[in-house]
Amino acid sequence: MKKILLLLADGFEIFEASAFIDVFGWNLVEGDGTTTLYSCALDKKVLTTTFNQKFMVDFLLDEIDVMDFDALAVPGGFEEFGFYQEAFDDRFLGTIQKFHRNQKYIGSICTGAIPIAKSGVLKGRYGTTYHLNPLRQYMLSDLGVRVIEQPIVEDGGIITSYNPSTAVDVALTLLERLTSWENAREVRRLMGFDRAKE
Repeated sequence: MKKILLLLADGFEIFEASAFIDVFGWNLVEGDGTTTLYSCALDKKVLTTTFNQKFMVDFLLDEIDVMDFDALAVPGGFEEFGFYQEAFDDRFLGTIQKFHRNQKYIGSICTGAIPIAKSGVLKGRYGTTYHLNPLRQYMLSDLGVRVIEQPIVEDGGIITSYNPSTAVDVALTLLERLTSWENAREVRRLMGFDRAKE
């Protein structure tokens, strides 16, 4: 069974987190059945999300062992809701570094790329982040990332994307890396995102 860790910070965007939850859940039930996803936060079980919704996680960071997981998923969030306070915490960044050091896939959506870059694992690599406000791409560039303005960028097992509209595609790309192209394509079809095949 492939295990995915959904690493969350206060102020994360529910839509982006839910893409990972749904895609890997659909795969568990309707795809090849080989993935489970668990959510994790720094030091509290209930987080406040972007737009002030509440979300309960499965684990606290000190309860998990990176070696038990096959991939890391990091949704973005809003500065106005405190996202960077926790996302830039040394423990959050250290978790990203451990996944990368152990050659595990990392998938992020929108501003989720910024803590990944802050951890240092994207330095000198290609990546992207929210593109409709140049400030976020400047942040990424200042952290040593070679910024490309395209919807999804993958470099060295790290997936980044440039806005929330890419969420399902990022999750399906991560699913493909963990299973197969054929399986991810079938999950896409079953979820109704492959309208050209109808």
